[in-house]
Amino acid sequence: MPKILIVSDTHGLKKEVNAIKERHADVDAMIHCGDSELSFDSNELEGFYYAKGNCDFEREMQEEQILQVGELTFIVTHGHLYQVKMTLIPLSYRAEEVGAQVACFGHSHIAGAEKVGDTLFINPGSARLPRDRKEPTYAILEWDSLKQVRLQFYHINGEHLPDLSMTTELAVKN
Repeated sequence: MPKILIVSDTHGLKKEVNAIKERHADVDAMIHCGDSELSFDSNELEGFYYAKGNCDFEREMQEEQILQVGELTFIVTHGHLYQVKMTLIPLSYRAEEVGAQVACFGHSHIAGAEKVGDTLFINPGSARLPRDRKEPTYAILEWDSLKQVRLQFYHINGEHLPDLSMTTELAVKN
């Protein structure tokens, strides 16, 4: 069962990012949607597919990452270049262009997920400065098959937040 850790907007947190990594050492991939404000080669970012945020200034960081885990293709971006605070349309076009079933982004600091058409959009919220809720958050996506894809959100301390969880179905893309 593939399992993906998704975090964003950690804004300088170090011990908390390491604690999340240790807590979920069994994941198949780790995604950071930007604004860590850490150096590209920091120990905290080691192992992450990282998308450069508007508060990141390292030349080595890339604006987006495309990755394949099992039968799912992910696009990872911070979101500021796709106007995610206003609309998901530009990001949905980019996801379609790269064949991604899952689009991970941050920037708004608002935890949530939405399936639009054949794409699952995930914002893990902010692990440091949440908006729209009081809890700092991150997310875990896992699936046995694409007919049952589960997304669960967690408080930065590891407490499950069931009101943000969802289960959906995704299609295989060619």
